[in-house]
Amino acid sequence: MGDLLLVRHGQTEWSANGRHTGLTDLPLTDVGEDQARALAPRLAERPVVAAFVSPLQRARRTAELAGLSPQVDPDLVEWDKGMFEGRTTHDIRDEHPDWWLWTDGAPGGETWEQVQPRCERTLDRCVPLLEQGDVALVGHGHSLRALAAVWIGLPAFQGGLFTMEPARLSVLGTYRGHRVVKEWDTL
Repeated sequence: MGDLLLVRHGQTEWSANGRHTGLTDLPLTDVGEDQARALAPRLAERPVVAAFVSPLQRARRTAELAGLSPQVDPDLVEWDKGMFEGRTTHDIRDEHPDWWLWTDGAPGGETWEQVQPRCERTLDRCVPLLEQGDVALVGHGHSLRALAAVWIGLPAFQGGLFTMEPARLSVLGTYRGHRVVKEWDTL
C-alpha cells in the first residue's frame, strides 16, 4: 500500500511575510522556486503513481519544479480567508483578540465545516490509487493540514495542531491497519 505525499507550495511574498493567503493567486518567489526544485530528488525516490494539485499557480509551479505531472483537483484549493485575506494573524488579533482560523473561520470566507467535505472528496479519490503506489498532493498549508486531520479521523479544524512550512513534504500512510502520520513537515 502506498502513502499520501503532501507537498506545500514554495514560498510566496505573502508566506514570507506571514500574511494569510487563500484564493489570491500569487506566484512563487525566487526562493520558492528554489525550494520547489529541492523537493524533486525526494519525490523521485518514491513510487508516485498519481499526483494532484491545487488550481492556484503557486501550487502548480511547485509541482512542475518538483518533477511531478499532476492533475488539477479543485478540492485542493486553499482555505478561503475572506476578509482576512492578505492580513497577518497579529493584525487580525488587534481587532479580534481570540481569533483562530481553525475554529472561527474568516468573515466572507470558509469555515472548517466547509473545508472538511473537500478533504473527504480528495481522500475518496486517492485511497483506491494507493493500492498501486504513492499519491502526491500539492497544495497549501491550511488545506493540507485539514486534510491530514481528516485522514487520521479527526475533524478538519484539528489540522490547526499541525504546522507546515513552505515546500515541505509530509507523509500519511497506514500502520497495522490504522491511518497514521508517518512523517511531518520534512525537507
